[in-house]
Formats: sequence, structure tokens, C-alpha cells
Amino acid sequence: MPRILRSLQVATAGRADDAGTMRSFATLFFALAITLGALARPYRIDHLEPLNWWVGMHDPSLQLMINGPHVADLQPEVDYPGVKVTGVERTDNPDFLFVNLTIARDTHPGTAVLEFRKGSAVVLRRGYELEARRSGSRERRGFNSRDAIYLITPDRFADADPSDDSMPGMLEKADRANPNGRHGGDIAGMAAHLDYIRRLGFTMIWPTPLLENNQPSYSYHGYSITDEYRIDSRFGTNAGYRDFVRQARGHGLGVIQDIVLNHIGSGHWWMRDLPSKDWINHAAYPVMTNNQHTTVPDPHAAPEDRDLYLHGWFVPTMPDLNQRNPLLARYLIQNTIWWIEYADLSGVREDTFSYSDRAFLHAWCTAVMREYPHFNIVGEEMDDQPYLTAYWQTGARNRDGYDSGLPTVTDFPVVDLLPEALNAPETWGTGLIELYDMIAADYLYANPMDLLVFPDNHDRPRIFSQLHDNLDLLRTELLFVATTRGIPQFYYGTEILKQSPIVRDDGLIRSDMPGGWAGDTVNAFTGTGLTAAQRGMQEYVRRLFTWRHHCKAVTEGSLTHYIPESGFYVYFRTKDDDRVMVVINKNHGEARLDLARFARMLGGARAGTNVLTGRTVNLTSPLELNPLQSVAIEYRVAP
Repeated sequence: MPRILRSLQVATAGRADDAGTMRSFATLFFALAITLGALARPYRIDHLEPLNWWVGMHDPSLQLMINGPHVADLQPEVDYPGVKVTGVERTDNPDFLFVNLTIARDTHPGTAVLEFRKGSAVVLRRGYELEARRSGSRERRGFNSRDAIYLITPDRFADADPSDDSMPGMLEKADRANPNGRHGGDIAGMAAHLDYIRRLGFTMIWPTPLLENNQPSYSYHGYSITDEYRIDSRFGTNAGYRDFVRQARGHGLGVIQDIVLNHIGSGHWWMRDLPSKDWINHAAYPVMTNNQHTTVPDPHAAPEDRDLYLHGWFVPTMPDLNQRNPLLARYLIQNTIWWIEYADLSGVREDTFSYSDRAFLHAWCTAVMREYPHFNIVGEEMDDQPYLTAYWQTGARNRDGYDSGLPTVTDFPVVDLLPEALNAPETWGTGLIELYDMIAADYLYANPMDLLVFPDNHDRPRIFSQLHDNLDLLRTELLFVATTRGIPQFYYGTEILKQSPIVRDDGLIRSDMPGGWAGDTVNAFTGTGLTAAQRGMQEYVRRLFTWRHHCKAVTEGSLTHYIPESGFYVYFRTKDDDRVMVVINKNHGEARLDLARFARMLGGARAGTNVLTGRTVNLTSPLELNPLQSVAIEYRVAP
């Protein structure tokens, strides 16, 4: 600064009437103003993400997103043993700076101080925490076919802390009378009923997204995220969420986090100041996706149609993220890993999987699974065609050579067909033969045991209503889900016969769990006010999934099924000498099943055990069944 002033003095001394000197004066004055302005800028950091990191990660690299007024002017430095700045990336937005770091494997935990310079002057300092990883974090086991998942919409499950129902700064307030509004369920409510979930026989909990959704309406579902690193304050806090996962582990329950990569909420802080012009697809004017899933694997699809599917907005309040931007792609990958490490997760469920960029999805899955080799991710592919769902599972032999790296995919083909097959009349082309044919299509999948199968979820009408309130068919549906190949998932409230309109109505599908709110006259958790049918279904679910957890023939074994005949669909699950025979029975009258056809699979066994009643079953004579009575019989082959 003094040098500039001295130059200005020399240039103007005794020459004020010279035109050239006046031009020099103007140039130097402008330079002085620019320099003074730059140094006088009130630099600050509004966002630094990830919020922290860990030493000893498999991938030693880290990219920080720094947001604040004109931070792109600055040059970052760090003086901490084992940590180096390896590069800086800037965009067309001067308020964002991306800093690339490497963290050596022998780096010690502590606070690394980041300094930001403008020229030689340090204008900002920020401590950045590098924490120690939990012992065995890299080797954590993700969910698999030995597990059973309990799906919860947190806003509708239980409200243990009414003080957070409506929070300052959050646009939507609680209104339990509005089916599409917020009702006040929270993390504390889920934590209060961990015993209930575990007693039902479940080993994993999947809450729909808990991250901030600061939208003016319809924010309860969680899929319009407005801050990728903050639990919505109406659910709780980041620390409260981490404590919930710890409590769940203490009850023998893992937690699966619902991640959204395809889109954000229109109220996201990015939308007020996009990190780059290409951060959002169709940012200038929203264009909706065509929702045509087939365009991705279709070798004949018009590029324009495929682009619209991948890059169009899901709905007008959900801007579509452009994962082709490498800075955004890196951000999303690190965000997922941060939540796994921070909260100690047992799995990730990824929403609207196939809508995101294919190359990015491969990079994301690969990065997560490389960091956690025994982890699991389930991707949502909501389509009823098995060739479409199979395309997305890792190991698929796709014609285009694509492999997403995704271990588990949702089995919507079976999920959507199952109630139709149970409701339909038994003919040569309808009913159980349709279910048999769909299971036969498992040859399309790289690993059918890694399919997520379920009776219903938050995007489907309640299964009891789909089955026209038929208790026998509901028991059959649940028996099938628990004993077929794959990983079973169960939606809260099905155990108490929750109902909904047959035509999808999300607010009513995701209705409140009775007993979750003070003053509820019916309480699913204690049994108060439940009907005999509701209590009976709770007990059925408890016995079924508790048994399943300990049955290796079901959780690890192979599946052999027989073509349906006379209203029966019979299949076997086999692990070494342990076997389970499942009989799906659609006969509306008393029925007799001759077991001679299954002699090879029965292997000389003379008796078995009905897994739900504990009664001995004679396997040397025909099986006598009540109307619509389906059974699972456990036995061992004769020595």
C-alpha cells in the first residue's frame, strides 16, 4: 500500500497540467481503489462443508466447499502435520471456493487451522476438526438377507418432544389435522419405541429422510432437502440423531439412512446463490422429467427423451441436481460418507436412483463401497418390469456394459404383482402362476438374495386395503415376503392393520401411528384400545420375523419352487440339511395338498414343525389346510 501511494506522489509531482500525467493518475487511483476495496471486503465463511472429517480414511483426499462473500478471492493454506492443500478450484460464482486436501494415513486427530490469504495478508482463519474413526468403522456390516427392515415415516410415528413440533425459522408449522401437513413425530419418538420394533423381530430401521426440509408446505416426508448437513430441527439435532443410532444399536437394531442424490428442495440455500451456473439442470426455467424409466437402458431411445428423463425436475418444488458437474458429484459422495461415519450407519437407501446421471451413480456407489467394503446400499427403482430393476444391480450383464455398483435394488415387480396375484381368480394365466413366473424371472438379476421385497411402503396404498381387508390374505402376503429370496422390508402400522384408500393418497397412507401422541385413545405400542384382530396380527408378525431371524434356510439358503396347481404354490428354502417348505394356499374352502410331488425336496423327512404354531406336522400324508391357510414348515432331511 505505501508503495502505491509513493508511486502516485512521484507520478503527479509538478506535472498536474500534463494530460498524460492525468491519465496515469487516473489509472493509479483506480488501482489503489481496487486494492483498498479488496482488502476492505468483509470476508467471512457462511458454509464450510463437510462439517468435519476423520483421519485414517481409506481415501486420503478431501474437498472442502467454502461459501461466503467473495471467498474465491482468497488462497487457502493449512499448517497441520499430515495435511496438505493440493489444489483450489473456483467456479463462475465468486462466493464459492473448493479446496482440495490430502490427509496422510498417519495424521493424528486434532484441529487443523485453515488460513485464507489475500495477497500476503491473512483475512480469515477457521479451525477444522479431524476426528478419530470408531474402531472397526471401515469393516462395518451393512444390512443383508439375514435382516428384516422396519420402515418409518418419522413425522407420523411418534411425538415424544412436542416442543420441537414448530420451530423458529422453519416455514411449515405443525398441523395434525392436515393429512399433508406436519404432525410432530420426531427422532425422540422413534427412540422411545425401539423395544417395540425389536420385539416384533426386526433388525434394521429405515426412517424416511430426516434432513432439513424448510419448505412452505408438504415438508413432512423429507424428500425436499434444504440443507445436506443438518437434521431438520423439527425432528431433532445432528447429535440427537447420532445418539438415536447408538441407542438403536444397543437394542440390536441398525439404522439405514434415506439419501437423496437426484434433487433438492426449492428452499435449499443453494437456490439463493448457486455454486455454479450448471449446478442445477434447467436452472433458468424448470422442465419436468418425463418419468420414462425405459429410456436409460433402451438402445433405441431418442437422446432427447433420455436427457429429459435424467435431467428434468421430479416435481416443481424439487430442482434437479446436475451430477455431471464434478464438484457437485464430489460433494454428494462426501456427504454420504460423512453421514455414514458421523452417525455410524448400517446402510443407505437411495431415493429415485435411476433418475441420476449413470456415470455419477457408478462413481458414488464405488466410492462408498470402497470406503466400507461390507456395507450395503439399496436403490429405489420404482418400476414393475424386472428387466429394468435388474439393469441397476451390480454384476448385471447389461448390453451396454454399464454397471452401477449398486448391491441391492427394490423389487417393485414382485411387490406390485403380489396383491394382484392374491386377489385374482386362479386360472391358467392369472393368480399364483403370475407370481411363479415373476420369481422365475430372477435369472435376470445378478443376485436375487439382494433384492428388497416388501408388502407396501410409503409410496404404495396400505397392503391390508389392497387385499380388501382380508386377514387370511394379509397373513399369506407377509409369509411370502418373509420367506421368499431377498431382504424383507415392512412399513410401520401394517402390524395393526393400517388402512388407506386404494387410490394412492400419500397423506393417508402415511397416517399417524396410534399411541404416538399424548392423548391417543388407541395405543399400538401398549395394546390399549386395539381390536383382537390387530393384536393377533402383531403377534403373527412377531412370531414370523423372530423365527425368520434364526432360520438360515430362509436367510441364506437357495429357493426351489414348483409350478402352482389347484390353488397351491409351494416352494422350498434349503441350507445344507435345514429346509423350509412354504405352502401358499388360495383355496377358499378346506383343502388337501398331496405331498408326494415334493418327495425329492422332503428328502425322507417324516415330520416337520409349523413355524408359527410350533405344532408337529406329519409329512408322510397329505396336508390338510383350512380356507386360505398358508403355512411354513421347518424340517431336516432324513440322515
